[in-house]
Amino acid sequence: MRDAGITVFPPILNTNTGINDLPNDFKRYAFLGLTWHHIEFIRKADIVFFFNKDGYLGISSTLEMGAAAALGKPIFALEDEKEEACRKVLIDEIISLSQELIKHLK
Repeated sequence: MRDAGITVFPPILNTNTGINDLPNDFKRYAFLGLTWHHIEFIRKADIVFFFNKDGYLGISSTLEMGAAAALGKPIFALEDEKEEACRKVLIDEIISLSQELIKHLK
């Protein structure tokens, strides 16, 4: 996507298990910051794409999808939603190739 000149706002993936060892008040602020950071990226975006390999979306992605829908952002996903009908109805289109997504952005 970046090679095509498109600005990408990737999520920050928390891979630091040490976050769970923080005192509860600090842990709350760490996760609050991550959550609002993702929502701010969604607010700035023209579209939102969920890389839901094997149709999987987790709890955070569900929250982010709700934010995208509330902000009126078109929602695209790599694969069809398999588990949750409420998420499925929010996905505007399934797009499996980045070239297809790029066409929507130009």
